[in-house]
Amino acid sequence: MNPMRYVRPSCAALAAAATLAASAPILAQPYPTKPVRIIVPFAPGGGNDFIARFMAQRLTTAFGQQFIIENRPGGGGSIGVEAGLRSAPDGYTLTLIPSSYTANPSLYKLRYDPMSDIVPIIQISVYPLLVVVNPALPVTTTADLIVLAKSKPGSLNFASPGQGTTIHLATELFAGMAGIRMNHVPYKGSGPALADTIAGRIDLYLSSIPPALPHVKSGRLRAIAVTGNQRASALNDIPTVAESGLPGYEVALWYGLAGPKGLPRSIVDRINEQVTIALKSRETVEQLQNDGLLPAGGTPEQFLATIKKEIEVWRKVVNDAGVRVE
Repeated sequence: MNPMRYVRPSCAALAAAATLAASAPILAQPYPTKPVRIIVPFAPGGGNDFIARFMAQRLTTAFGQQFIIENRPGGGGSIGVEAGLRSAPDGYTLTLIPSSYTANPSLYKLRYDPMSDIVPIIQISVYPLLVVVNPALPVTTTADLIVLAKSKPGSLNFASPGQGTTIHLATELFAGMAGIRMNHVPYKGSGPALADTIAGRIDLYLSSIPPALPHVKSGRLRAIAVTGNQRASALNDIPTVAESGLPGYEVALWYGLAGPKGLPRSIVDRINEQVTIALKSRETVEQLQNDGLLPAGGTPEQFLATIKKEIEVWRKVVNDAGVRVE
């Protein structure tokens, strides 16, 4: 028998080889091979939009593919989030989720499960709120504010940029923990709420730092505390709420990236890695700090734990305060 005799392969073997050959290039393809869209569940121009575009630029550079922003506002952010979580789990549609994502399950009838339908990728940034009062209000500390509110139940007005917003819930959490009762005045946006606090029609507002900072420096507002677990670099002389009269209180808002259920771990890890690299750069840190933000980072598991914890926190606040949205 000739050892070099040709043996005809079976049809099954030929089919298997053809399938393997066809699939090999697909499996070997790096991610991403085409543009990636990031859904922002709010209108252009806000903080959500800024952080998404900021990160999209860095991911575009890192991956060599365009990361494109698509704004889908409505429903307190739930419309855009739903669109993102209903997309194909192929890594080509990501969603920027804000901290209000964890409050929405207690406020809206959602058509997605906030835990099982999401694959958290990374928390991008975190930022505290600044507790500001009209200078005519005779308080300089959190303890002063609590004493005044207890002496005049229901007489102090606090503003929010809308019913059920995270700022509204953060103030309700403050009131609940302090054992005080205040009057909520919802506005259509943070600008009017801040303006009426300056004008004296509102006593108290929990503002993001950048828009309030110029008015604090000019004396048109008085800052009494920050809501995070550490002092803000721009206002290092202003204590935290916990330091100045309400131990245990901590609220920090955030932005993060997520994908739909079924997103492969390999893609999650690649995006997490590149965002982490970007967040560690000096340029990124300085840019975020200029806008009142701090880089966050961490693992997908840590981000998931934050989401789970805050869903429970806001559920209790909504129930205890009887918060309802139309």
